[in-house]
Amino acid sequence: MSLVTNILDRDRKLFFTDLNADHETSQTTSDINLIADFTEYNPLHNGHFHCMNVAKHKFPDALFVAIVPGLFERSGRGIPYILPREIRAEIAISVGADVVVEGPPMGIMGSGQYSLSLAKMFKSLNTDYIPRGYKASDSFDIIMERINMGHHIAPKPYKIVDKTTSEILLKDKLMEDNYVIASFSNSLSKIAFDYKDKFIFVKRIEGVSGTLIRKSIMENNFEGVVDMMPLKTIEVLKREIADGGIIFDIRDEKSILNSANNFDYDDLLNLNLFNDKLSENIIDNRPYNTIGDVKNHILRGFSTHFHQRVLSILENPIAKSDVSKFIDKYPSNIRVLGYRNEDILEKFKEKVNNENISLF
Repeated sequence: MSLVTNILDRDRKLFFTDLNADHETSQTTSDINLIADFTEYNPLHNGHFHCMNVAKHKFPDALFVAIVPGLFERSGRGIPYILPREIRAEIAISVGADVVVEGPPMGIMGSGQYSLSLAKMFKSLNTDYIPRGYKASDSFDIIMERINMGHHIAPKPYKIVDKTTSEILLKDKLMEDNYVIASFSNSLSKIAFDYKDKFIFVKRIEGVSGTLIRKSIMENNFEGVVDMMPLKTIEVLKREIADGGIIFDIRDEKSILNSANNFDYDDLLNLNLFNDKLSENIIDNRPYNTIGDVKNHILRGFSTHFHQRVLSILENPIAKSDVSKFIDKYPSNIRVLGYRNEDILEKFKEKVNNENISLF
């Protein structure tokens, strides 16, 4: 079996273990402050490193906890990550994170579902501060100000609304990074998490290109990107290339073809993001011999990456009802992917509002 097939088999078992776990709330209290950052670290570059350092410098005595998307190793765009999460966690710990925990299974969820799950993780961690990188924009200044006032900011189609004051703050679209911040604060409001004065807004640095970084990995030539990533990231990437540990753009073709060729209409309709038209179209264009064949017959969706997201769901065909139940209970288990030392781990356990803490 391939590395990717093994990872997905393992993660399906973890998903259903978490789904059926009983949630145990902790009653402990702690004076420790906790900074929680959510990021993919795909891979960890100087932008991530800068955001981490700004937050750690501002609150040097706080625990820095990175929440890294976990199960199924697929991004919100549905695309396989470059490195498995335990390797991404290794890099994060080596450059300054105190603890890395597994975040929600981004690849099989809608963006709203993922954002809500993430918000619940922040609440369970008893988060005190939230660093977020943003792209400078005059129109975003007032939104950041209102967020740090604790106002309920709601992104709507082509407008941003302050639901606390019933004002329209912006009649336009936000840039992607800024939209993520507004959407996340909206999810925090929905679960009644008080985030007043908790966000640490960090202006994104220039000179980091995800496209060039991915190209350097595929070509195993890092000469053009040495100034874009910490040395540790490059060292680990070189090691994983040599060991066959890069999983970028690699899929479990057998699982995708099995779902696309053999699931009946109800089976497909019961999958996350699937509707009548998509289910019918998948069935009407059978049989499929390659992933490319399947991708060519996925209807256009609500985002430019809809095709990739559907492939990830066919690859991990989990029923909508199970995804909903998983979100309702989330996080039933906080899985620690890495930590700096035993003392840090104990402080983390004292802080977190969840008895179900396990090591990956």
